[in-house]
Amino acid sequence: MKILLVNKFFYKKGGAETVYFQEREMLRQEGFDIVEFSMTHESNEASDYSDYFVSNVDYYQGSGIIAKLKTAQRFIHNSEACEKFSQLLEKERPDIVHFHNIYHQITPSIIKIAKQFGCITVLTAHDYKIACPNYTMYRDGQVCEACVSGSVWNAFKYRCQEGSASKSLLLSLEALYQSWSKNYHALDVVVSPSAFLSEKIQQKLPTVRTEVIVNGIDENIAQGEIEDEGYFVYVGRLSSEKGVPTLLSAHQQLAVDFPLKVVGTGPMYEQLTAEYDSAEFYGYQSGRELENLIKKARAVIVPSEWYENCSMSVLEAMAYGKPVIGAKIGGIPEQIRDQQEGLLFEAGNQQALTDALHYMATNPEQAQKMGRQARQRLIEKYSLSKHKADLLGLYQELTETQS
Repeated sequence: MKILLVNKFFYKKGGAETVYFQEREMLRQEGFDIVEFSMTHESNEASDYSDYFVSNVDYYQGSGIIAKLKTAQRFIHNSEACEKFSQLLEKERPDIVHFHNIYHQITPSIIKIAKQFGCITVLTAHDYKIACPNYTMYRDGQVCEACVSGSVWNAFKYRCQEGSASKSLLLSLEALYQSWSKNYHALDVVVSPSAFLSEKIQQKLPTVRTEVIVNGIDENIAQGEIEDEGYFVYVGRLSSEKGVPTLLSAHQQLAVDFPLKVVGTGPMYEQLTAEYDSAEFYGYQSGRELENLIKKARAVIVPSEWYENCSMSVLEAMAYGKPVIGAKIGGIPEQIRDQQEGLLFEAGNQQALTDALHYMATNPEQAQKMGRQARQRLIEKYSLSKHKADLLGLYQELTETQS
């Protein structure tokens, strides 16, 4: 069987690319013929199909009204991507085309082309783009469902893209075009990593089948005894939607002396490091340094205030046998059950988070028990082997139905 994998970035830029390359490798190991379609970039990994990749698109460059109009048109419908994608399909004739992040730089217009070639079409939704023009369902410091329950013109009305009228208008126009063109309706299945995201997609695409296949992580990355050097750790972007200001305030109010290590960078880095001296800021970390920070912590904190999907931070904590103190929002409660694999608290509630931190700091035996249960849950539900089995099962069902 030949499978064409499509993602706008062909290097490990974020969580979506982590899943993309995980699946690429596991499908190769299972003996599938893999074809790739993406966008050119200096950081790309090697590909035998790079000649077909679409030209790099940077929506932050370009000046003059003509250049901006051309950029806007390409943002909504990329003709070059459609042409090169058609050429690749004509040459390779894949059985399945599996799309990941394709909007903006590649555009969903290519979905219908795959269908015209008789391919099975699958898309993994890594965020809320199908339901929300701005993809986050978050604005002005709180979650927002205006475009899910109402018109996509709300993105323009509320200036959802960086407070800019022109950029927000483009998002609304793009969403309107997708609604009119019905590109997403040409999908056989939308794969959602969480039941929560699946429900939001179904609100926008009630006639398109959705299947929940959760993200996975290598259950063998952590070996040996679980360590606990007595501190909390946060790993992620330093921004308001991630709940970092709430976490730092909650930790500052903690009645016991228990360190908090903050790993990551982001738009609030300078402000937060200047305002809070009760936490240790480590900036960006990766590899062995990041691994050690997680594996020696008492617990990992995931205080998000937007609709997290299937958080990789949660999965990494579970892999290392660490309990999670997580916000009760989005897909997090599907991953972590309160008092079993960790503690859940009301998103944005500083006092509730302080209480959860205090409990975990003063109950090391319970924390260790929750950590063991977290690792067991990972093995049973969120392992890469389980992810592979579910994905291959879906592929088999789709091919049998079409044949």
